[in-house]
Amino acid sequence: MISNESKKVRKPKKVKRDPVFNTEEMLPISEILQDTIILKDWGLRAILKVDGLNLDLRNYEEQQIVVEQYKKFLNWLSFPIQIWVRSNYLDLTDYIKYLKDNIAKIENDVLKFQAEQYTYFIERLNEQKGMIYVKEFYVIVPFYSGEKDVENIRKPFWQKLLSILEPKETPEKILMRRREFFKNKSQLDMRVNLVQGGLRELGMTSQRLNTKQLLGLFFEFYNPTSHKSQTKTA
Repeated sequence: MISNESKKVRKPKKVKRDPVFNTEEMLPISEILQDTIILKDWGLRAILKVDGLNLDLRNYEEQQIVVEQYKKFLNWLSFPIQIWVRSNYLDLTDYIKYLKDNIAKIENDVLKFQAEQYTYFIERLNEQKGMIYVKEFYVIVPFYSGEKDVENIRKPFWQKLLSILEPKETPEKILMRRREFFKNKSQLDMRVNLVQGGLRELGMTSQRLNTKQLLGLFFEFYNPTSHKSQTKTA
């Protein structure tokens, strides 16, 4: 006897896939606005590029004076700062272009030949990337709401990583973070002015990186082989 009861159709089980994170989600940066980095943990950062001070050109007494002033500068600060020393490849492309543009203006044949040989030498040197490096010095100034800088900065790495990966970026969260940014930016600006004033007393000039320079710095950091072409098209 054949049963007329309809057979139940089994629905295929949904395969649970592991979350996939792109590069943007892995970065701790939410956005860069008004020369300021807004982090996903609600922190703010400003970056100062500082001209280095060559102590080797000073005598012993002058060196000691600079060192003591530097100690006083660090002890005087009521908030933490980060000092970043970066070794960067020196790109001579613009310098080579300058040489070639001016060689045609040389009328003396001997000087013109010497200039061409010198340009050729610089071109060969520039092709061997990694031959010439320059040191770049940066001071990173932080700010957290409630001035909980040390508490947030000293969090273990795994906690910082989870805070980046777990929450999904939503328009509401970005809007709330931006409102907090406008409320706290003035406090960060005051810290930047204090740091720049202290550096001036040490005889060191500094410049706060603007939004375009910050974007270029991070693009260069994460894309070291293609930053030059990106800069030209910007």
